[in-house]
Amino acid sequence: MDLKKYSNTQILQMLGLRFKDYRLMMNLSQGDLAKAAGVSVSTVHKFETGTITNMNITNLMALLRPVGLLDRFDDLIPEQPANPYLTAPEHQQQRVRRKNNG
Repeated sequence: MDLKKYSNTQILQMLGLRFKDYRLMMNLSQGDLAKAAGVSVSTVHKFETGTITNMNITNLMALLRPVGLLDRFDDLIPEQPANPYLTAPEHQQQRVRRKNNG
């Protein structure tokens, strides 16, 4: 899905709807999930209904944990692969030494 054409609010709404499916699949009530995540039932409800306007990233991580999605959070900003050019011994940075002209 090309998310560039959606606003942040629209993306958050889509995520909330998807999240609700995961919660229901895990057979968790909003109250059970809220308790497991350490957030309010209101936060869960607003996220799932798309009425939350500013989701705290800490709350998002807390909500993902009980439904087994926290590991997917790593996909948002994956680690960069090592650049072989920069790790080759002949290309490692060395200190620049000035010639002594005196």
